[in-house]
Amino acid sequence: MIEIVGLPQPNRKERVAELARLGFTWADMDDEAYWVDQLAVMPETMYEDLKRAATELWTIFDKAARFVLGRRDLYELLAIPEVLWDSLDMIEPGPVGRISRYARFDFAIAEDGNIRLLELNADTPTGYVEASVATPWMCRQHGVRSVNDGMKRKLAEAWLAEQPEVVACIAYGEHEEDSGTIRMLAQHSGLPVRCLDCLELWVDEGQLRDKESKPVDRLFALYPKEWMAVDEGGEALAYALESGKLQLFNPIHAILLQSKGLQALIWGLHELNSGLFSEEEHTVIDRYMLPTYDQPVLKHTYVSKSMFGREGGSVKLYDEKGDIEVEDKDGYDTSVWFPPIYQQRADMHPVKLYDGDYHLLVGMFMLNGQSSGLLGRAGGLITGNTSHFIAIGVKET
Repeated sequence: MIEIVGLPQPNRKERVAELARLGFTWADMDDEAYWVDQLAVMPETMYEDLKRAATELWTIFDKAARFVLGRRDLYELLAIPEVLWDSLDMIEPGPVGRISRYARFDFAIAEDGNIRLLELNADTPTGYVEASVATPWMCRQHGVRSVNDGMKRKLAEAWLAEQPEVVACIAYGEHEEDSGTIRMLAQHSGLPVRCLDCLELWVDEGQLRDKESKPVDRLFALYPKEWMAVDEGGEALAYALESGKLQLFNPIHAILLQSKGLQALIWGLHELNSGLFSEEEHTVIDRYMLPTYDQPVLKHTYVSKSMFGREGGSVKLYDEKGDIEVEDKDGYDTSVWFPPIYQQRADMHPVKLYDGDYHLLVGMFMLNGQSSGLLGRAGGLITGNTSHFIAIGVKET
């Protein structure tokens, strides 16, 4: 169903340099090839199905997040840090479909084309530069249609609505991927924003300030909100939000979508036929979501992962006998702070690249509430932080 076209060109050094000039400066990291100089091509019918899945699931997740609002028993169920509860209750959520304006679904697509949602990163997704810059470039190289060309415009629409004045990440200028990501977001936004290091920001009586003590009122931070539960300055940052002196983008309510516990809640409401979802939405949940629980009720062929795990950290895959088949030991394990969810396993599309066999994880960005572009990552049974980026194009019928 998904084809791999092309072979790596012999002049990789020159091609990596060209990508760097475009803003994708981490095609090679630590002398390892992160970018795969090949192209994955999916049929147009598969892309349309994927786009439909993302669009319809986005509405379902938005509805479920609003169902949670104000219910602290559900905040606890979703492992939302208590330091954020007052902010969630005091601040108005965004318009329908805009709780998060910068997000990415991750899907498993089986060889038969069956699409299943693995998770939603609705808070701080990376991969934007790979999808918005490198993917169209690769598609042009192979004469294949890119569906990512509109990402810059949709990103600009999202940022225009939120109007951040500062964009920040941890170790800005040192961490190449995060620094390059926020620089490109700032560039594509078209706004006169400043790029700063999160560690240079501090809170003074509810006012966020930079290292020169200038006030920061509107901030985009590539900083996971759950870290506020464990970081030294988390309570002060939460107070800045509660006091109304700081507006955060993505907004604070994006953490409700980010928690994998929300998938368990959606599945539970679906199984109970609670009345929250329409008949059509139940059909969508059945078709695209996986049975997911906050308790270990699945006996075999399932996955456990932290409600706020990232890049494969804390993921364990269980086989047909219920034994651990593989677990991620490279990613950061957040299970020491956040409880797990248990999800039925789904098959990812196998792909044969120039240097071996991989499994393809397909991301779909949601920018300003709209499906906006594909991100391909090739890795093992668990797609962790050692996976490779491979561009995805669409074969027109």
